[in-house]
Amino acid sequence: MARYSRIVGWGMYVPPRVITNDDLAQIVETSDEWIRTRTGIRERHIVDKPTESTATLAARAARAALEKAGLPPTALDMIILATSSPEHLFPATACIVQDAIGAVNAGAYDLSAACSGFVYALVMAHGLIVSGQADTVMVIGAETLSRLVDWSDRNTCVLFGDGAGAVILQGSEQPGGLLSSVLGSDGSGAYLLSLPAGGSRLPASLETVRNGDHYIKMDGKAVFRFATRVMAEATRQVVEKAGLTLDDIDLIVPHQANIRIIETSVVKQLKFPKEKVFINLDRYGNTSTASIPIALVEAVEQGRIQPGDHIVLVGFGAGLTWAAALVEWGPELPPPSRWRQFLYGLFYPLGRIRSAFRRIRRRFFAYWFGTRERSEEEWRRLRGEKSTSSSEPDT
Repeated sequence: MARYSRIVGWGMYVPPRVITNDDLAQIVETSDEWIRTRTGIRERHIVDKPTESTATLAARAARAALEKAGLPPTALDMIILATSSPEHLFPATACIVQDAIGAVNAGAYDLSAACSGFVYALVMAHGLIVSGQADTVMVIGAETLSRLVDWSDRNTCVLFGDGAGAVILQGSEQPGGLLSSVLGSDGSGAYLLSLPAGGSRLPASLETVRNGDHYIKMDGKAVFRFATRVMAEATRQVVEKAGLTLDDIDLIVPHQANIRIIETSVVKQLKFPKEKVFINLDRYGNTSTASIPIALVEAVEQGRIQPGDHIVLVGFGAGLTWAAALVEWGPELPPPSRWRQFLYGLFYPLGRIRSAFRRIRRRFFAYWFGTRERSEEEWRRLRGEKSTSSSEPDT
């Protein structure tokens, strides 16, 4: 029997702090008019607490998606987190989210395809479900790009924002869900949009810090030309692959990078009605992998998407990469009873207790068998947090 994957839950979260164009004009040579006319952005949300990070934003979006789906975190078989600003090179940020929400039965991994990452992850989740490897998969796009932006570079600092969006895919025997997809890459343009240092090619050093190599670098004009071409091409291809025409498409949810890219590619090249293109970058800026799921959640909540609608999700990003997915939206599931909602809510504090217990158990066995794990102080120093001791960590 054929197997399909449907989106049954969705959620988003953005940090409360808002940075307007006028705020940016106080720190770099720019203006509200200059930013709006070139990008369409008016404001963006930025983390402002040391405790906020990609993992914390992702966990909040994940919980919102679980509540919408009426599922406990234990129902998840896999968590795929697309991000360009992970907590660390390793471990995977998805594993931190898995622990934070108490998804004890879920595998977890990060996916790196820049701004195309959410659609890539959606396709990977679909493959796991239709192949029978999983039944319920969470896909998250989450970023704290404000930590990677050079706030003295007006060409990049005006563009990016922080946030997270998540969806839950579940196996179904009813036709629908993800109908077709297109994934592509062109590594010859990898240098056009990158974060040069911090990996094995340019590990952190005094020189890389002094040169600003840990900040986002972008050739804006080249990326613009690439984006306007592949967004239109990928949309055409994914629609044709599903056996449909553009007239059958009810809404396009594009990557929210630049209003001129959206209008040039999706609206003008495809001759697609602008009123059927969802745009919210004026309030969030470019949140990279989070932009499409955040826009998707808002489109659903605003009633722009109804059961049976055909939706195209399309994006482009560093790599260079591009991706498109065509989804037939399914009926919204009935909310769980209040008792079940209360019961599922208990999974989160219980998950924290479980996590703490496991850490204590590891320390106990380390002491009992005469071995030693790193102390909290040492882990704090390894994470780059302020140390309260002058002792050096073990290696």
